[in-house]
Amino acid sequence: MSTTVDSPGQDRLPQDTAAPAPRSRRRLILLGVGLVAIVAGGIWLARWWTVGRFIESTDDAYLQADSVTVAPKVSGYVTDVYVGDNATVKAGDPLVRLDTRQYQASLDQAEATIAARTADIQKAQADILQQRANIDQSKAQEQVARFSAQHARDEVQRYAPLTATGAETSERLAQLVNTRDQANATLAANAAAVKSAETQIASTTAQIAQARAQLEAAQASAKQAQLDMQDTIVRSALPGKVGDRSVRVGQYVQPGTRMMSVVPIQSTYLVANFKETQVGHMRIGQPVTLHVDALSGTDLHGVVDSFAPGTGAQFALLPPENATGNFTKIVQRVPVRIRINTGPETRSVLLPGLSVTADVDTRSSREGDKRIEAENNHG
Repeated sequence: MSTTVDSPGQDRLPQDTAAPAPRSRRRLILLGVGLVAIVAGGIWLARWWTVGRFIESTDDAYLQADSVTVAPKVSGYVTDVYVGDNATVKAGDPLVRLDTRQYQASLDQAEATIAARTADIQKAQADILQQRANIDQSKAQEQVARFSAQHARDEVQRYAPLTATGAETSERLAQLVNTRDQANATLAANAAAVKSAETQIASTTAQIAQARAQLEAAQASAKQAQLDMQDTIVRSALPGKVGDRSVRVGQYVQPGTRMMSVVPIQSTYLVANFKETQVGHMRIGQPVTLHVDALSGTDLHGVVDSFAPGTGAQFALLPPENATGNFTKIVQRVPVRIRINTGPETRSVLLPGLSVTADVDTRSSREGDKRIEAENNHG
């Protein structure tokens, strides 16, 4: 059996010729990585210079909605609850019904009072018509009495000279004088009857005015009772979803008792609390990019709608008093309201209270900032 022994020269020659290849590849790879890093850095720098340095961002932002607390206007026991937790309602939908019996009784009583006062007015008006007829009759009787009294006076004046000459007896003159006095008394009685009838009309007219005032009061009571009847059904003031429902059938509620809340999901907006060093270049109408934590990977868009009239500390329950004690400067935050531009499908998942990161593009304010600076420098 023969043994073949390789010479040292044969092993060294292939290794020497193959060694430069891996080092060349490593240099090429490192060079490529460096070029990619330089290009990526240049792109990032260019984007930062053109866009990024104008973006103001904060994660102190939360979705909000102007929810409405549902409370009754009248008191009573709850007889029906028409909605459940998280139910969707429209404006005007009934939510809760209260016991209506006491309010129905008040309404019936007010309507009965209206009928009674109406009858009083009608009776008084009929009495006035009758009294006017009595006045006409009294005036006619007064006129007859006046004629009779005048005739009696004329008779006395005619027979007085005859009695003085003896042509007529004194008894006849006395009879005529008595007749004259009776006629005058009858005339006075008839005149008093006319005045009494006229006074009675004024009294009846005053009774009609009083009855009409009572009728108006009864009508107001009936209207209030009708409103109370309508208020026994508590309706939704706006469309949205029911939340925080605490009312139950059989519960006694009073005006202002919190029964549930209606949250207008379709009107959700964002309040972002930016640092005071970030809002200097913000303006109403600037575009905003929104990153909702609940919708990872989905960017929403909005517009700056308005700014709060003060920092959050100014509206706190206990605002800071920086004029007392030691002072430590704290960067304040300004609430900025952002209007969300999205469709109803997306809004259905944007619940109040969700966390959001807001990026405001302030490039549009740069020209205005230059004019402000030039104006101040000129002043």
